[in-house]
Amino acid sequence: MRVINDRLIITLLVLLFSACSGNNTSNEDTLPNIVLIVTDDQGWGDLSIQGNENIRTPNIDFLAYEGASFTNFYVSPVCSPTRAELLTGRYHPRSGVYGTSAGGERMDLDETTIAEIFKRAGYATGIFGKWHNGMQYPYHPNGRGFDEFYGFASGHWGDYFSPNFLERNGELIQGDGFIIDDFTNEAISFIENHKDQPFFAYIPYNTPHSPMQVPDSWWQRVEERGIELRHREPDLENTTFTTAALAMVENIDWNVGRINQKLEDLGIEESTIVLYMSDNGPNSWRWNGEMKGRKGSIHEGGVRSPLFVKWTEKIEQGTKIDKISSSIDMLPTLADLAEIPHKTSHPLDGVSLKPLLLQEPVSWEDRLLFNHWNGKTSVRSQQWRLDHEGNLYDITQDRAQRNNVSDQFPEIAASLSDSLNRWEENVLADLKSDQADDRTFPVGHPDFRNTQLPARDAVPHGNIERSNRFPNDSFFRNWSSRSDSITWDVEVLESGQFEIDLYYTLPEEDLGSVIELSFGDNSLSDTIDVAHDPPVEGMGHDRIPRQESYVKDFRPHSMGMISLQAGRGLLTLKALDLPGSGGPDIRLLMLKRVD
Repeated sequence: MRVINDRLIITLLVLLFSACSGNNTSNEDTLPNIVLIVTDDQGWGDLSIQGNENIRTPNIDFLAYEGASFTNFYVSPVCSPTRAELLTGRYHPRSGVYGTSAGGERMDLDETTIAEIFKRAGYATGIFGKWHNGMQYPYHPNGRGFDEFYGFASGHWGDYFSPNFLERNGELIQGDGFIIDDFTNEAISFIENHKDQPFFAYIPYNTPHSPMQVPDSWWQRVEERGIELRHREPDLENTTFTTAALAMVENIDWNVGRINQKLEDLGIEESTIVLYMSDNGPNSWRWNGEMKGRKGSIHEGGVRSPLFVKWTEKIEQGTKIDKISSSIDMLPTLADLAEIPHKTSHPLDGVSLKPLLLQEPVSWEDRLLFNHWNGKTSVRSQQWRLDHEGNLYDITQDRAQRNNVSDQFPEIAASLSDSLNRWEENVLADLKSDQADDRTFPVGHPDFRNTQLPARDAVPHGNIERSNRFPNDSFFRNWSSRSDSITWDVEVLESGQFEIDLYYTLPEEDLGSVIELSFGDNSLSDTIDVAHDPPVEGMGHDRIPRQESYVKDFRPHSMGMISLQAGRGLLTLKALDLPGSGGPDIRLLMLKRVD
């Protein structure tokens, strides 16, 4: 009784506070805990419950058996758009998300997030994993409604074993063990710490996104079992990649089991809603239910995701829902299930799925769902999908999209084409691009001490080059001239004094390089007097060669203090003296407000 009484007391205090602030909530029964698990680049077919004989996922499957599973749940073709949609309840172009890096992944600051909704209702809010919707505060998770953040804000990470440059609420730290196990440990600690009050735990894992790194024990299980079920065009499949991806999912499954067990051990399993989904289609050609497309595609294989929702108190075991639904439905659905107000700054595109989950006797209206990426849009009705080229598919009969039936059903194709065109005219009207995005990277918010400015968000000039064509987790190299520079387009939000740490590597022969940081009329220069020249690393853990940048052990160098005046401008790094043949490799600037 002690746990129940404590929770009731806390809930009553939350209700009293909410009543005084105008945000009315109901009784304790309307305040379930929420655990939202999102995986990265996992295909619909990467689960044993979907019929994939190459993999074993009993703990994830358990969520479906004990709760509800959605047959036709859709997300965006790539990472940050899906995350923005589930966080805001709106199609990603509306929120300013047009890319996956260098600023294009950020949600506009006038958007209301699901974390803000739950925090207003008295929930403790935490995120553990990959954010991928903005790094600098207030784009940062701690600026978007999350009390606790442990993970990384970039689009992908270069090392999955005790990596550097993870962060906890803005402070850089080193990870502890395999990254998914580490994120789960932190999420479990959060759940334990808040077991006596309602909590919203968002766990966006970053696997099976590449680099394809996974502990030996998980790799060996899948490798020994072998890959029997293949992609519909087997010549396209790299079975080593498939083995790594499925091993990473089996590791996720183990961690989902740990979360399930912790909820049971704490006695809060029945009052906790657990959701499981992916953020896009698979990141390689592998078995995916014969569907067309993969990550990056607006076809079924690129946007169909599993969605399992377990809530022992109210969702009937084994519920199956075939109505089309989407990541845009997450915010209204969870707020509706919790019976909390969800007023937002903009109208939602999503709808509440609560009537379907609780099997309420309501009339469900037909709807259309749209998937957009890289200039291509497709539209899905309950029966049909029309792609960007005008091809029409009857998904109820042809999930694989092998038979274009637009000639047989011209009126349906024309109607869906009109709807697609209207959606593009409406939703894409204000879509940003890397050329048209005028948003700066904010620096020095008075409510947040640290501002990270990674190489990802900077522009190199002269001979300086990026370590990889994918900016996320990259660094700058080949600094060889005093005319070279690195710039960040920033806005200092409030004037102040800032300590500057420069994360660098520098060989012995280039020791004594003098680096200047300037903004407006103020500048700071300092000499790098400690050589630090580690090799690039990461390939030792990779199961196959990666496409993304390898990483280094970058060292922080304290440059001193600089005064920054409020306003917009270029924050510029350049060399005043290069005594050797080159300058430092640069990973990150950290600015720490001291006043």
